[in-house]
Amino acid sequence: MRPSLPFAALLGAALSFLPGCESTKSSGPSPSDTRTHDSAAVQAAEGWARARVGDGVHYSFSATQGPEPRAGGTARTLQGQLTLEVVAVQQPWVWVRVAFSDESGRPLSKARLAQELLIPVRSNMTRPLDVPYGGTATAEVASKAGRTWEAVRYVSDQRSFDGPLRTRVYANTPGPLYLTRGLIEAGTESAGFRVPGGVQLTLLEVREGSTEANAPVPALERPLGPGAYYERNVDVGPAPGVQRVCFSAERGYLLRTEGPVEANAAPCSDFSQAEPEPLEELLLGMPWEVLAAGDWPPAAAASGTKGTFSAEGHDVPALTEQSQENVEGTERVFTQTYAADPWAPGLAGLPYEARFQPLANSTERVVAEGQRESEGGTRIVRWGSWLAGSK
Repeated sequence: MRPSLPFAALLGAALSFLPGCESTKSSGPSPSDTRTHDSAAVQAAEGWARARVGDGVHYSFSATQGPEPRAGGTARTLQGQLTLEVVAVQQPWVWVRVAFSDESGRPLSKARLAQELLIPVRSNMTRPLDVPYGGTATAEVASKAGRTWEAVRYVSDQRSFDGPLRTRVYANTPGPLYLTRGLIEAGTESAGFRVPGGVQLTLLEVREGSTEANAPVPALERPLGPGAYYERNVDVGPAPGVQRVCFSAERGYLLRTEGPVEANAAPCSDFSQAEPEPLEELLLGMPWEVLAAGDWPPAAAASGTKGTFSAEGHDVPALTEQSQENVEGTERVFTQTYAADPWAPGLAGLPYEARFQPLANSTERVVAEGQRESEGGTRIVRWGSWLAGSK
């Protein structure tokens, strides 16, 4: 059994971003749009090599979801601010703090966004990485964060196919916006049979650090993912074993791999086959995921059995819920264990993805006289940082 979604899809699969154009002035399409795109992408990538402590970007965000067209109810909303800031530079690694907050700058009450996260990003690349912006390109001038930016708006409209309307605005000269590949605005709006709603992101402030600033590398206690890994014992299918999920980041792209643990290989040493995901895309998806997933812990687990989850020296307060189902005459018992507090000290170093999925789950078949036979399951058995030994 895998997590409910891979890392890249976990936080962005169903999104539709609302286009924002209040403070932008659009010009007609330009034949140089493609060349501008290429130049901006290169500049954004190269910006990581010149990263300074104190570099930062600050956005406002808003997300709306539902109600479903035929289900009634009320729409769910979430709004606040998103900050990315360079807190340490130890080449080739740039350490970025990511924080969501309410509109007053206080921590959000939603557990999934309540804590700051840390992202170590390589300032160089181990292989070529390129993710097209996508959509129809239009040159424009955007006024945001007290500056005027020469920019390109990318619009992908798939509403005629029940898809989303997706808009991104990227600066031609990213400067300190290298942290998000030059992103000024982003929006996605759902359409068709999707749950109505969307997400919007707008640049508020840009900060440039100092070449003289210095800071020690922080402990990787709450990693978004990069620099860390976790391992799950997977007792399902014909070849059960331990699977390792690894995360890295290079010049603003996130990388995720998953595969069997190799006894003689260094942890997370090969990301050559990982599909790159732009950091800003994943961050854009997080508020939407909060609305889709609901509060923590999951409703069924909230009334479950309290206990302790243990894994290689880590003891974590946990909630375990069971459910039983009859499928074609066969009774099955499903058990899932969740962290009672996904930010508990005992989970220090665990990647974000694993904190918000079951720490363990299993399926049992009920046989004669109420006895149960295991049909397999998964359990997190180990996690940590692989970055300490990286060069």
